[in-house]
Amino acid sequence: MTKIKLLVVDDAPFVLKALRDTLESHGYEVHEASNGEEAIVRYIEVNPDVVLMDILMPKMDGISAIRNIVNNDPGAKIIAVTAVGKSGLEAECVKAGASSFILKPFKTKDLLMTIGQLSNYEGN
Repeated sequence: MTKIKLLVVDDAPFVLKALRDTLESHGYEVHEASNGEEAIVRYIEVNPDVVLMDILMPKMDGISAIRNIVNNDPGAKIIAVTAVGKSGLEAECVKAGASSFILKPFKTKDLLMTIGQLSNYEGN
């Protein structure tokens, strides 16, 4: 069985490590990027099934990276992940092309459920 490929994008090394450890322990193949610019390059290299995209990052924010990835791959499945509960942020992420939105801190089971729903989604 082929492992589901995830691209995890976050500028905090400890968050990347924690997500990698958790997701790999649940059988996912995990790739990383530390900012929006790197995420775009890694997306092309890896062609992940699902992307977990932090929103506030240096060089290029997550919303700009989501917009860029979706412009190049309209079928991209991206979960916006942020600690910022700013009013209208979820709508802005969805408008940019995010498939889903999760606020930090999140429960691992909620994240796994969202990844599962997106990776099993078959449709247009």
